[in-house]
Amino acid sequence: MGEITNVMEYEAIAKEKLPKMVFDYYASGAEDQWTLQENRNAFSRILFRPRILIDVSKIDMSTTVLGFKISMPIMIAPTAMQKMAHPEASTLCFNFQTLSSWSTSSVEEVASTGPGIRFFQLYVYKDRNVVAQLVRRAERAGFKAIALTVDTPRLGRREADIKNRFTLPPFLTLKNFQGLDLGKMDEELMSSKPWHLEPLVYL
Repeated sequence: MGEITNVMEYEAIAKEKLPKMVFDYYASGAEDQWTLQENRNAFSRILFRPRILIDVSKIDMSTTVLGFKISMPIMIAPTAMQKMAHPEASTLCFNFQTLSSWSTSSVEEVASTGPGIRFFQLYVYKDRNVVAQLVRRAERAGFKAIALTVDTPRLGRREADIKNRFTLPPFLTLKNFQGLDLGKMDEELMSSKPWHLEPLVYL
């Protein structure tokens, strides 16, 4: 992979190494990708204020998130289907992680990797029994909070996924749903096409 000198280089390397369907899933947004671009623009406006001629012999980067202390303000946001990119994705031990409910690693697998503060990202489905089972599963695995997604009464129209006829590779599954009583969700989950879940998401 050579020497990476800037985090932005990862995108170019990913484009080179990943199948097009997988890269486009990670790199693209919905519709005309206006929100994706606005997010990038907003991030570019965050500036560091230099502090000159101060004592830096002892530096403490720790902070707290909802009362939990973490060693540095770097966190992993919920991202679905990480194992399409790397077989060990989402099971590595991070300082702070919010695991997607559509992860290809289960809450139990992630919890077994060692200490760390972990939250669980959750959609509210029409079948509230499925929701309750997911919450209980995360709680038993030691997850500390639920990150509730509230902006998905409809999934975004991801045009790259439609063009690529995106499907989850057959050797991967959405692990957090395994072993649950899924009722009507079972067939849709087995389709391996995330947008098939849209009628099941409810807020």
